[in-house]
Amino acid sequence: MNQKNCVVTVYKTHVEAEEAVKELQKSGLNMKQCSILGRGFHTEEEVVGFYNAGDRMMFWGKQGAFWGGVWGLLFGAGYFWIPGIGTVLAGGALVSSIVGALEGAAVVGSLNVLGAALYSIGIQRDSILQYEMAIKANKFVVIFHGTAGETAKARAILDLTPKEILEVSEKENAATNT
Repeated sequence: MNQKNCVVTVYKTHVEAEEAVKELQKSGLNMKQCSILGRGFHTEEEVVGFYNAGDRMMFWGKQGAFWGGVWGLLFGAGYFWIPGIGTVLAGGALVSSIVGALEGAAVVGSLNVLGAALYSIGIQRDSILQYEMAIKANKFVVIFHGTAGETAKARAILDLTPKEILEVSEKENAATNT
C-alpha cells in the first residue's frame, strides 16, 4: 500500500497564503508538491483577464501581482469554472489533477471535479466540502502533498503561519502514489 499524505491550510487573505507558500519554498521543500486554490477576484471590482505568456499564465486584475508571483513559485496554473463554486484559480500540482478529472469526466461519488481532484491527491473525503466552502467564501487553500517526512516538515512550517485551518490527511492507496 502506498500512502498519500497532505497538509492543507486555509487562509483568509492572499497575503497570508502567499507568505505560507514563500515559507515552504525557503525551507527547501519541493515546490512541485505544493498547490494553491482561490477565487482570486471579485468581478464587480474591475476588469479581470488571463493570458498565456510563454510557459506562464498571467493574471490581469486587482490580485494580479499575487497570482503572478505565486504562479512563478509553483508549477502549473489554471482558471476553472466549477458549478456550485464558480471561478477557481489554481496553481501547482493540483492543476494537473483538476485537468485529469475534467478530461476523464471523473466524478468520485457525489464529488464535483474539484472534489475529485482533491480526493485524488489524498485529501479525506469528509474534509473536501469545507475546502470548497472556503474557496466559495473567497479564502485561499494551500496544499502540500508528499511523503510522511515531507508533509511533517511542511506542517511544522505552516503551523507557524496565521491560518484558519490546518489539517493533515493520510490515505492509503493501492494504485498510485502522488
